[in-house]
Amino acid sequence: METRILGRTGESVSSVCLGGWHIGAIPDESESIRVMHAAMDEGINFFDNSWDYHDGLSEERMGKALAMDARRARVFLMTKNCERDYIGSVKCLEDSLRRLRTDHIDLWQFHELVYDNDPDWIFERGGIKAALEAQKAGKVRYLGFTGHKDPRIHLKMLGKPQVWDACQMPINIMDAQYRSFLREVVPVCQQKNTGVIGMKGLGGGFPSGALLEKAGLSAEECYRFALSQPVASQVMGITSLRQLHENVASAGRGPMSAEEQSVLLARTREEATDGRHELFKSSRDFDGPHHKKQHGFA
Repeated sequence: METRILGRTGESVSSVCLGGWHIGAIPDESESIRVMHAAMDEGINFFDNSWDYHDGLSEERMGKALAMDARRARVFLMTKNCERDYIGSVKCLEDSLRRLRTDHIDLWQFHELVYDNDPDWIFERGGIKAALEAQKAGKVRYLGFTGHKDPRIHLKMLGKPQVWDACQMPINIMDAQYRSFLREVVPVCQQKNTGVIGMKGLGGGFPSGALLEKAGLSAEECYRFALSQPVASQVMGITSLRQLHENVASAGRGPMSAEEQSVLLARTREEATDGRHELFKSSRDFDGPHHKKQHGFA
């Protein structure tokens, strides 16, 4: 498994990051633990999660898996804070630490910045204060944020008076040609030495796979394209050992050439440029229920 440096952190993380949402979607807990342990055996050392994934179930399962045979020490562990205020952020962190059975989170990210005022709320309502206190106390090592809606929101957050260690965003074939995080946000992250974490490599949505089902692309094409971009790691949703081995094999085939990428972009241009495969950018259908409620949406 290839490793890459996560921006200013200097941490060496696997180019494949195990997605936490899908861990909670596996029907059988013991199978989800087998997938996590097998991922580590394949060289994946970067695990993703979030406070709200399946109402905490994903964190609980991951905590159980990492507690076995001292595996926690082998993983760069990321989870996310769904709150914007001080008190809520403190509770989010304590819940995550308990569920994940750890005394620290390697990367704690403000989750799902999809409304224009989310960056302002984090600074005005005390979320950033809670994060910096947690970092000083050793409960959190690095700080970042995520979002899938609009590059302008990411740019607003990157412009705030805070040095961000990492930033997570959609990186896929279609994104390159529609409201593009790859074109607009990644260059700013590179200037600031903020580690880039890709997601929604297959198009996003629950279940994911829009690009496979509707655009006639293969998972290997999608993931190799994403990993050919300047990302430290690409989050991949994995729900079986078969998917794990296929995704690891795809990553192992190396980046696409510039010519291969150009051919693929030309092939998908007509469908990419109207956003039909990235509705998470243009609708609220894919916004998390916790964040919809925060902003007063039913």
